Amino acid sequence: MDYQIFLQLTLTGLAWGSVYALVALSFVLIFKATDTFNFAQPEIMMLGAYIGFTLVSVFHLPFFLGFVLTMLIMAVLTALMEMLVVRPLVGEPMLSIVMITIGLAYVIQGFVGMTWGYEEFEYPSPFPTDPILFGEVVISQAELYTIICTAILLVVFFLFFKFSSSGITLRATAEDTTAAFLMGINVKRVFTGSWVIAGLIAAIAGTFLASFTFVDPKMNFLALKALPAIILGGMDSVHGAIIGGLLIGVMENLAGFYLEDYLGSGINEITAYVVVLVVMMIRPYGLFGSKEIERV
Repeated sequence: MDYQIFLQLTLTGLAWGSVYALVALSFVLIFKATDTFNFAQPEIMMLGAYIGFTLVSVFHLPFFLGFVLTMLIMAVLTALMEMLVVRPLVGEPMLSIVMITIGLAYVIQGFVGMTWGYEEFEYPSPFPTDPILFGEVVISQAELYTIICTAILLVVFFLFFKFSSSGITLRATAEDTTAAFLMGINVKRVFTGSWVIAGLIAAIAGTFLASFTFVDPKMNFLALKALPAIILGGMDSVHGAIIGGLLIGVMENLAGFYLEDYLGSGINEITAYVVVLVVMMIRPYGLFGSKEIERV
């Protein structure tokens, strides 16, 4: 039935879109706190997946313990990245910071290649392999739990930014760094904290992506789909990043099935960028981004 095919494509698209959404969320968290765009986030996602794979497959740790250790290792690594690589450039032109994050991305790529090589590895997924049936619609448990986790994170971060003192501090720093500093907020700690939280979210995204694909040195290219999601949702919007990622995942999956016969194979690869171009012409600040008004 046509509606069953549509539901199947939508569910699969939501699973992929959840990965895009998590990576987009990690981008936005750093941008909101530091007004800096970290181009190394896809590589941080990939590094987290490789570390988790090593702890579980090579050192044979239970998955939960390996996952917790992965989070701890990624927290330390991302904190060091911020303090040693990015912090010395605070106050420098934005282009300098952008270029250093691009350089950081290449360093992580090279490290992954030298350490693990360039072949694919099967990730020891903790999820049962038996698919779940919703009538005639089939979804793997890894994909379903990816969708559920993304929904939970959306609620958690909404509550974090709205009600927690740390979230309010981060929002205040993002709004006006100088004013936050004068009010006694430890801006350096906020910057480091945003990198750590973003790194943990990226590592979670890498874990989910690897669980229904592979641990692969090209994982970072899949994560680049987060960039259209950020632009679609709005550069400074947490919920926009997640909604944008989900929309991109669903739309590219639907386009790949329904439009391939008319527009050729590979239409799903460019769908995200076509959608973003259309949205940018109508709402340059994204669907949920803050509209900036300049007085001339």
